[in-house]
Amino acid sequence: MSIEINNESGFELPEHEFGALARHVMGQMKLHPQTDLNILFVDEAAMERLHIEWMDEPGPTDVLSFPMDELRPGSETERAPQGLLGDVVVCPTVAQRQAEGAGHSTLEEMLLLTTHGILHLLGYDHAEPEEEKEMFGLQRALLTAFLAQRGAP
Repeated sequence: MSIEINNESGFELPEHEFGALARHVMGQMKLHPQTDLNILFVDEAAMERLHIEWMDEPGPTDVLSFPMDELRPGSETERAPQGLLGDVVVCPTVAQRQAEGAGHSTLEEMLLLTTHGILHLLGYDHAEPEEEKEMFGLQRALLTAFLAQRGAP
């Protein structure tokens, strides 16, 4: 798996943790070993520009996902085809505010947002109650398993 991480946010973060998380999530979702993913961390101004351009909504948001090859999860018997999964863009300062409100660390919030973004790339959504239940349950299970194997941040 090729996972490229770029930090353009000016926020200090352990890039290796996000690479490990992405490998974990992609492995659990049975993606082809040659699947590519980009994770980008940006400041609020850059995130706001993306949010306006792609979602037509003002202000910075926490995470945006830009799917490329529209890959879907594989199964126990067949991995997904190889390809470019897409880009996940995270804004650490927005994540920091959310983490303070939620009572956990900024790193945990950014790991959660990265997991959330990857699931969006795989076609998961949360517009409808049943979709939200499925996506958020999977997100929680993936992140909990990752943190348990790594030791919580």
